[in-house]
Amino acid sequence: MALVVLFEEMQAHYKVPCPPRQTILDGLRNMPSGTEILVAGPDEIVGFAAFSSIYPGPGLESGLFLKELFVSRSHRGRGAGTCLMKALARLAIERGHKRVDWTADRDNPSLRGFYEGFGAAPKPEKIFYRLDGSALAATAEQ
Repeated sequence: MALVVLFEEMQAHYKVPCPPRQTILDGLRNMPSGTEILVAGPDEIVGFAAFSSIYPGPGLESGLFLKELFVSRSHRGRGAGTCLMKALARLAIERGHKRVDWTADRDNPSLRGFYEGFGAAPKPEKIFYRLDGSALAATAEQ
């Protein structure tokens, strides 16, 4: 249930609608194959990293794609995000992956600074696209 509460906080943080708790629980129970969630917090869940393995990548090597990293507002700046990033990097290496990829909002300099503090380099030659809503449906019907 703590992860559900954190998901609700994340939705509010991003100012997007949040489904009912039962829908969130159902989503967690029925996550797509290959989706994983790391959690942070010794006594309570204060953050999470949702990720999947990806292939192929540069050099036809595998990697991890970090879909979401979120830490509760009350615990930001205390190291939970750093612990999650380090754990994700260790996991990638243990599994033989050669990289971890993710996206970040361009207009959030503190977030970009956080990621760049690990030595991560932004890839300005890439553009993030999303196919959803009516465009997704129209494409599927073609």
